[in-house]
Amino acid sequence: MTLPKKILSLSIIATFILGCSSKSPEYSTVLTKPIKLDEFMLTADDDSVFSNQSLKDKWSLLFFGYTHCPDVCPLTLHQLAQANKELADKLDSTPDIIMVSVDPDRDTSEILQKYVRSFGENVSGVTGKNEELDKLTSQLGIFYNANKHEGENYSVNHSAAVILINKNAEFHAVFSAPHSIEHFVSDLPLILKES
Repeated sequence: MTLPKKILSLSIIATFILGCSSKSPEYSTVLTKPIKLDEFMLTADDDSVFSNQSLKDKWSLLFFGYTHCPDVCPLTLHQLAQANKELADKLDSTPDIIMVSVDPDRDTSEILQKYVRSFGENVSGVTGKNEELDKLTSQLGIFYNANKHEGENYSVNHSAAVILINKNAEFHAVFSAPHSIEHFVSDLPLILKES
């Protein structure tokens, strides 16, 4: 092989290696094959139906919590909203942020809407009957349990993971707690760009 051909071959190999070593998401787990969600039927904070179809044609970040949550829920929603603000110039469109309330007995549509809107315009809330919530949570590995023995101001134990749903309404990736704005800002452009 002549020298120019060797140089060209090495150049092609180097380009291939560099192209394959592009940065990967560090703070999330991206599923090798996204999982199609089984049917579920919830209610959005504007009283409209929220189902699998509601998640199609856009990226969505789902967080499971409740409006009486003293710490994890407001902190996570704040982090997600701030991350979206920082990503506004980097992405064609930022993912929708959806809080799924696992406390349907207290979180009416009106209460839920007032709560989630305090974090930003692109934050919405959904909830529904426990059997419908279970259809969604069981698919995503989300745990929740209302401690109603505590009385009127009961707490709800719940998973703190943030689930990324792709435009085909499929479970695409998960961000495990603890969260930070930087984690979302770092990983989301990489995930959305590759898909």
